[in-house]
Amino acid sequence: MRPFPNIDQLARQLDLGSRLAYHGKNQTKKETMRDLDLTTLRLFVAVCATGNMARAGEQENIVASAISKRLSQLEDTVGTKLLERRRHGVMPTTAGETLLEHARAMLASADRISRDMASYGSGVKGLVRVLATVSSIAESLPDDVAGFLRDPKNRDIRVDIEERTSRDVVRGLREGSASVGICWDAADLEGLQTIPYGTDHLSVIAYPGHPLAGLKSVRFEETLGFDHVGLPASTAVFSMLGRVAAMSGTVLSYRSVVTTFEAAMRVVRAGLGVSVVPKEIAQTFARSLGLKIIPLDDEWARRTFAICFRDAASLSPAGRLLVDHLAEQASARSAD
Repeated sequence: MRPFPNIDQLARQLDLGSRLAYHGKNQTKKETMRDLDLTTLRLFVAVCATGNMARAGEQENIVASAISKRLSQLEDTVGTKLLERRRHGVMPTTAGETLLEHARAMLASADRISRDMASYGSGVKGLVRVLATVSSIAESLPDDVAGFLRDPKNRDIRVDIEERTSRDVVRGLREGSASVGICWDAADLEGLQTIPYGTDHLSVIAYPGHPLAGLKSVRFEETLGFDHVGLPASTAVFSMLGRVAAMSGTVLSYRSVVTTFEAAMRVVRAGLGVSVVPKEIAQTFARSLGLKIIPLDDEWARRTFAICFRDAASLSPAGRLLVDHLAEQASARSAD
């Protein structure tokens, strides 16, 4: 089998551009951006990460003078200063920070292209990229996907799952970085087709001895007098709880912010606060950690999730098979 091209070769084949030159004052912005090549962007990211061209050169196996020349040409191409040269190194300017964000995204996208094409070269006949929220991944999605892949007729299909916030799931679908998404249906799903994918029930998790631990249920407003353990500000749960607290005229006090529900429950076990977690996830850990689950009575605490995609007609055959399987599994759970 012929070896698969590396990312830069692939970029040239896909006409992402391999030139980095300024073509004169009459060059349009569209033409300028077409001339950005991945090698230079990778070097730019490396310089920003190390703060030093020499160290970046060692990392990328290229001399510092060549990096300096490429980055000077890059600044000419985009028409603005990207790096601030200082005595002990360099750091990105405001414009450089913006380019750095885009460059990282472009390199990640190119890497995905390379992996996806390599998968087809190794015998995969269908690939589906799924963007999903942490709640759906922590609940039923992995088991549903595993069941799909165990079916002999799907043995040549590969499913990749990436965790995103609901907002980023929707953005990724609209931008075409994935074909299928799983997110909270309270997200802005305009322009997308959706299929119900189950529900969950947000609950308060408390350690034994906490004033809330003995309650059968509780309203969120009653928890606002206590320290909370939360997920990052980018998550839908964080945003929603903040809005609800603001509507009651109270500021939600976070004593700790962690990245996973399991980590939140371990912090709760240490006695550092309470946390709002889907009951379906909490049940997996609460008994072993000795925690109490108190369901929230608020109407918004019962969430519905959706399978999202741009258009059923545009889904690949593998994508349609996966969507149908996820919908069947969701329907079976709701019937139980």
